[in-house]
Amino acid sequence: MTHMALTTPTLHTDRLRLRPFEDADAKELYALQSNADVLRYWDSPPWTEPARAERFIAACRQMAEERTGARLAVDRDGVFLGWCSLTQWNPEFRSASLGYCYNAAAWGHGYATEAARALLGWAYETLDLNRVQAEADTRNAASGRVLEKLGFVREGTLREDCIVNGDVSDSWVYGLLRREWDPRPEAR
Repeated sequence: MTHMALTTPTLHTDRLRLRPFEDADAKELYALQSNADVLRYWDSPPWTEPARAERFIAACRQMAEERTGARLAVDRDGVFLGWCSLTQWNPEFRSASLGYCYNAAAWGHGYATEAARALLGWAYETLDLNRVQAEADTRNAASGRVLEKLGFVREGTLREDCIVNGDVSDSWVYGLLRREWDPRPEAR
């Protein structure tokens, strides 16, 4: 069996473009991931060194080469909004994890839902997935709403699963099964 990289797709929605990260994204990526307000519900502290952005972009490429997932930059009319990813792809279990992070200016416009719907559609078609999992800090109601709009079911709570800078938090676990997936935007 030949080892092939998982091609990171470029996807288009009505308003957004999801595409592989480029080296030129490093500055905006660092601005996003170093913002303490944006990352207040994140599972790791904000970045403090710009070199982290280059390592993150390199890790995106490595993920594709190792066939473990796809992390896509999301932009609207060329303006970087954030990113959306499917990671931990397991071909035997036919499962993966959904993640995303957007800058504050992008919040409240439905971009996270729109981008995730496009990525999930690609993944269910291309990777033959049966289950996608996502986790959200229990204080992050907006992220919970995004997942529920996409059809995810809240399955349980991971108690005190994250400790960031001494702050202990719980996470909700969500799952979306292939048989529950409906790609239509008006589905929910």
